[in-house]
Amino acid sequence: MQAILDATASQGEPIQELLVTHGKIPTLVEELIAVEMWKQKVFPVLCRLEDFKPQNTFPIYMVLHHEASIINLLETVFFHKEVCESAEDTVLDLVDYCHRKLTLLVARSGRGGPPEEEESQYSTPIQELQKQAELMEFEIALKALSVLRYITDCVDSLSLSTLNRMLTTHNLPCLLVELLEHSPWRRQEGGKLQQFEGGRWQTVAPSEQQKLSKLDGQVWIALYNLLLNPEARARYCLTSFAKGQLLKLRAFLTDILLDQLPNLADLQGFLAHLALTETQLPKKDLVLEQIPEIWERLERDNRGKWQAIAKHQLRHIFSPSEQDLRLQARRWAETYRLDVLEAVTPERPRCAFCSAEASKRCSRCQNEWYCCRECQVKHWEKHGKACVLAARGDRAK
Repeated sequence: MQAILDATASQGEPIQELLVTHGKIPTLVEELIAVEMWKQKVFPVLCRLEDFKPQNTFPIYMVLHHEASIINLLETVFFHKEVCESAEDTVLDLVDYCHRKLTLLVARSGRGGPPEEEESQYSTPIQELQKQAELMEFEIALKALSVLRYITDCVDSLSLSTLNRMLTTHNLPCLLVELLEHSPWRRQEGGKLQQFEGGRWQTVAPSEQQKLSKLDGQVWIALYNLLLNPEARARYCLTSFAKGQLLKLRAFLTDILLDQLPNLADLQGFLAHLALTETQLPKKDLVLEQIPEIWERLERDNRGKWQAIAKHQLRHIFSPSEQDLRLQARRWAETYRLDVLEAVTPERPRCAFCSAEASKRCSRCQNEWYCCRECQVKHWEKHGKACVLAARGDRAK
């Protein structure tokens, strides 16, 4: 939350500086992949256990949400190149992570797009959790796209192993072309075009439909970085398949798009040249390179133990006593304070009496905001009755 506040205010970003200074980016990447593996290997087993009937599913939801929190933080701080450099060898693991998420995103769009956000018809808390996890996966994949684009901004400082992983092992340029073709962040609903932005689906006005979305822009910039950087271009093998995929981009490079991202004129020139170029055979050079190790290590260390891990966590973590649950709830309440969350939103609260920017809230009902004590006193004659009723309602709940 603090990192987002700093980025929004554009007044220095101490969180990013602290993460780099204390070498915490590799820790975050490892944690991100550990939660991803937990969701794939342990969570499904946990849901199938006969004695898994939790009274409260919030502790499990917080684990599911942890992956989204980390990728959100990484998206915020990876804007700065020194953060990418401080990731060191774990940037390989992060590239693999982003590739997994984007591959799932393309596969999902082939099945008709992301899951609907309609009210759940599911009857059990576990099914509701599974639905929430699936919805969250879509947003996580979009964040991974932004992180990948920021990594491509650092092509000049990436290791040869990382470049080879992006261009040869995963063939990211072709994957990005598929993303542009499917645009899973866009859909038709009731005859209207909708776009996923700011965490929700929003209807796009006809006059705005030609406007480049942030997600489309991320894909184009990543492609520009991977195809036009001299170091990357020298290492990318333009096979007949790659050439066929990349030439599909010409259909998207309209005058309207070029007006919005003028640098893409260079990409247009590259594609015109590519159309006349002979394709290359896949390279078979013997190359010694680093490989990502976090996923492999976690899987190797825990292979065959997923059932035991699920049972252990059910007993010791996801079946808290009422007292433990209250302590956890207090910690969460202190972490996710309403005043901090509201500070993240673009619209700041206004004083109920004079409409100035407000920083104090009515302590009884928590509904009205004031800029100072004097305004609260003056407004009490009007607010008092509603305040008492609201406070009573909260106590009844």
